[in-house]
Amino acid sequence: MIELRTPAEIEQMRAAGTFVASVLEATRDAADVGVDLLDLDRLAHRMIRERGAESCYIDYHPSFGASPFGKVICTSVNDAALHGLPHRYRLRDGDLLSLDFAASVDGWVADSALSFVVGTPRDEDVALIDTVERALAAGITAAVVGNRLGDISAAIGGVAHADGFSVNTQFGGHSVGHEMHGDLHLPNDGRPGRGLPLRAGLVIAIEPWLMLGTDEIYTDADGWTLRSRDGSRAAHVEHTVAITDDGPLILTARRA
Repeated sequence: MIELRTPAEIEQMRAAGTFVASVLEATRDAADVGVDLLDLDRLAHRMIRERGAESCYIDYHPSFGASPFGKVICTSVNDAALHGLPHRYRLRDGDLLSLDFAASVDGWVADSALSFVVGTPRDEDVALIDTVERALAAGITAAVVGNRLGDISAAIGGVAHADGFSVNTQFGGHSVGHEMHGDLHLPNDGRPGRGLPLRAGLVIAIEPWLMLGTDEIYTDADGWTLRSRDGSRAAHVEHTVAITDDGPLILTARRA
């Protein structure tokens, strides 16, 4: 069931959005050459405890996961596109790292992701990140009352296709509320004017992700990490957005 949130409930969700943004900022700032992915997970775990929040990941066990996730943040490196399970790995110069984090604060969930290069960037990685960030911005711009879900999908896919990318629609955005994944699925490509009408009070996670050379993925031996079929690099960005009568409200906005 698709639920609409009242203005008061959206205000309550701001706390979760602010917290999720702060964890992503802290882990992004801590990520450097030589830093272990497990240290980033420990940092996020400590911030959860200090805030009195709840992890949406540690006990998460959907049908596509081999076991409960067991960690509190996704750390996807280079050809890892989504659901990167933190493990003992020290970041190297030039690694493309995507961090995805969701948490519940006072019963409300927010979900967000960002991608960046550790150390010296490659031009193609910078361009890939720029594309997914512009795709996210286009999707958010389309998240207005009177549009339909397909308008968001089409806006995201339009940016990707214009830059020469193919789009995987197996995993995408979703509705957010008291749980991380609501019933609504938002693919990262689609046709405008199709799908659910967008109404004030709908809260969704919009999350474009792209791979440099393919739109096909496979599951790593860890049972969680989704990697590009051809080994090409991937980038993933996401914001939790409330649709309001005054336009889209980004609940997980971060500092630059």
